[in-house]
Amino acid sequence: MEIDIENLLNHGNSEFQKALDHLRNELVKIRAGKATPAMLDGIKVDYYGTMTALSQVANINTADSKTLSIQPWEKSMLGPIEQAIFAANIGLTPMNDGEFVRIIIPPLTEERRIALVKQMKTEGENAKISIRNERHKMMDFIKKEVKDGYPEDMGKKKEGAVDNMVQKFYTSIEDLLKAKEKDIMTV
Repeated sequence: MEIDIENLLNHGNSEFQKALDHLRNELVKIRAGKATPAMLDGIKVDYYGTMTALSQVANINTADSKTLSIQPWEKSMLGPIEQAIFAANIGLTPMNDGEFVRIIIPPLTEERRIALVKQMKTEGENAKISIRNERHKMMDFIKKEVKDGYPEDMGKKKEGAVDNMVQKFYTSIEDLLKAKEKDIMTV
């Protein structure tokens, strides 16, 4: 029983970490007015009939803080890359100059900044929901083990350990959100 609960705590910790890592990945995609190659993560390009990640058919660089430069490994990919960026509907307009696809990041308006903060907070809440769901599973398992003969005082200690883990991850989520909000709202 002790081993089962320790495995549960380790598994729960890794699930909490996955939720936090997912939040970090989602926050990177939310642009704060600065150009980053991560903004184009998730865009798939039709590469000879196969949907392939943009980063696997081209080099993506930041020319400056407001410009992304995409250099395909094959010139024939310029058109499909441009179409894929349009189709992704991420609010960016690619410009094809025959060698590169350039994307100029427009400055954020106050309304757009507020919308991005809302989007960011929604992602944070999704991470918290994921953590809460995992916590609920862990608590149910511990209660079941206590019913099956695990010492009640040890069960309470394990429940406290779960709550401490949850609190630690909630604090990490809040810290990430505060930093990203500051980044977005800074003009």
